[in-house]
Amino acid sequence: MDATSYSTDPMTTDEMPAADHAQARWVPEPDKRPGRTAFQRDRARVLHSAALRRLAGTTQVVAPMRSDFPRTRLTHSLECAQVGRELGAALGCDPDLVETACLAHDIGHPPFGHTGESALDQAAEACGGFEGNAQSLRILTRLEPKRFAPAGAERTRLGPRPGSSVGLNLTRAALDAATKYPWARGGHPTDPHSPKFGVYADDLPVFHWLRAGAPLGRRCFEATVMDWSDDVAYSTHDVEDGLQAGHIDPAALHGAEERAELFKIAERYAGDAGPEELGEALDRLLAEEWWPRGYDGSARARAGLKDLTSQLIGRFCLAAEQATRARYGPGRLSRYAAELVVPREVRLECAVLKAVAVRYVMQRDEQAQLRARQRIVIAELAELLGRDAPAGLDPVFAAQYREAEDDRAALRAVIDQIATLTDASALALHARLSAGGKP
Repeated sequence: MDATSYSTDPMTTDEMPAADHAQARWVPEPDKRPGRTAFQRDRARVLHSAALRRLAGTTQVVAPMRSDFPRTRLTHSLECAQVGRELGAALGCDPDLVETACLAHDIGHPPFGHTGESALDQAAEACGGFEGNAQSLRILTRLEPKRFAPAGAERTRLGPRPGSSVGLNLTRAALDAATKYPWARGGHPTDPHSPKFGVYADDLPVFHWLRAGAPLGRRCFEATVMDWSDDVAYSTHDVEDGLQAGHIDPAALHGAEERAELFKIAERYAGDAGPEELGEALDRLLAEEWWPRGYDGSARARAGLKDLTSQLIGRFCLAAEQATRARYGPGRLSRYAAELVVPREVRLECAVLKAVAVRYVMQRDEQAQLRARQRIVIAELAELLGRDAPAGLDPVFAAQYREAEDDRAALRAVIDQIATLTDASALALHARLSAGGKP
C-alpha cells in the first residue's frame, strides 16, 4: 500500500451504515453514559487533553511571555472552534464534530509556532521530516494516552498494534475532519513538491483506516469548514492584535509603496491574483464604516477593534454560507456530500488581511531576530537530546526510543519529545543542557 492510497474495503463502505462508519473508533469501546453522542465524547476528549492545554504556552504570532494578553495557539484554537461551530451548524454539520476538528487542528504545533515547525523539519529530515498537521494526527492517535489496543488481539490490516496506544481514540469522522492535508509527504494531489502533508509513514495504518471510503486527496466537508474557520480566525485576530499593539497604522494602507509591498506578500496566499485585484479587495475593506481610521487606546477605540473583528468574521462566514447554500441548496451538508464554497472576493480580502499581519507584525526586526534565536534553540535541542537519548527523554518517549526498530524511529522519538514542549519549557531545557546540566 503506497503512501497516498487508502482502503476501500467493502465491509466498511458498502455494508456498514454511514452513521456507524463515521462514528466508528479505531478500537471499539462502549459508551460510559447514555445520552451523549459520539461527537460530544470526541469534543470532551480533545478539550480535556494535555496536548490542547500545552498550546497555552505556544506561539501564535508573538511569543506568549512578551505580552500580558497574548493570543496563543490555545486561544486561537478556541476562537477557531467558536467560528467553526456556528458556521458548521448553519450548514447542517454536527456542531460538536466541527468544534472537535477546530480544537484539534493546531494540536501538533511545536514550540515557537511555524518557526519551530521549520526548524524541526530540518532536524527530522532523516526520519521523514516534521509537519504540524501530521504531528496533530500522531498526537490524536498515538501520543496523547487515553486508550490502548487489547494486548492479546490479532492485528488486522488496518488495525493498531496489539497493546499499543491509540491516543484519544476519536471517531473516524472526527479524525477525518481534523485532517487538513489528507495525504503523506510528497502525495499532494496536484503539487508533489508541496511541503504540506498530514501523515508520517509510520502512522499510515490509522490514516488508511480513517480515510476508508474517502475520495483520494479530498477533504471532508467538516475539514473544509475547519480550514476556513482557521483562516478567518487568525487573519482577523492578528490584525486586531497588530492594531492594538500599535504595529499597524491604518493610514499606511493608503500609500502606494506600502500597498505594493503588501500585495507581494498577499500573493503568497492568493497566487492567482495580481496587484489590481488585491487592491480592490483592500479598498473594499477600507471603505467600510467599521474599518478603523486610527487607534489611540481609548475605551471607544478598543470597542471599535472588537467591532472590526466581529464584522470581518460575520462577513467572511456569511459569504461562505450563502455561496455554499446557493450551490447545494437547503438541508444538512456533511462528510462528502458537499464542499465549502468561499467566494473569490472574500478569499482575496482574507489574503490581504494575512499580508497586513505579516508585514507589520511578523516582519518587524525584533521578530526576525527572535525567530533566528528560536531556530538555533530547536536545532541544538535535537542535537543534545539525540546525543544522550534515551537519557533526558520523558518516560513515554524514552520507551518509544528503546523500542525503536531503527535509527529513523529512534530519531522520531526525540522529535516527538521536542514537539511536546512549550516555548518556555523549550528555552529552559535548552539553557540547562547547554550549561552541561542533566537533561
